[in-house]
Amino acid sequence: MFKKILLPVDLQEESSWQNALPVALRMAKDDGAELHILTVVPPLPGQIYGYFPEDFEPKMIDQGKAAIEVFAKEHAGGTKVVPHLAQGQPYSAIIDLAEKISADLIVMGSHRPELKDYLLGPNAARVVRHASCSVMVVRK
Repeated sequence: MFKKILLPVDLQEESSWQNALPVALRMAKDDGAELHILTVVPPLPGQIYGYFPEDFEPKMIDQGKAAIEVFAKEHAGGTKVVPHLAQGQPYSAIIDLAEKISADLIVMGSHRPELKDYLLGPNAARVVRHASCSVMVVRK
């Protein structure tokens, strides 16, 4: 049914993937699909760049690439896994990569909404509203 599944993860927050990863792996294995795992490095606010060394951003990106590759290898479970790293706002990066790889499905974790999420809108809600493919939100 699915050929390419995208799983966005926050490597700093296990709750972003602990429930969604097993679902995505099972679906990929059952369908013989590729599992694309994405982590997003958010942009630093412009006004604080002067407080970091010049090479901070490239180092941060290199560390992120290495970390997502390790994560993908550790959690592949015999499934073909393709790691990705993007920069920017998480929901935009998720939607952009899903379109770029022609994903059939985005599987993402969510958390119990807090008041701030109702006011600002969580990434999962934005992805659900704007993705051109199916989105499965896995709750705890």
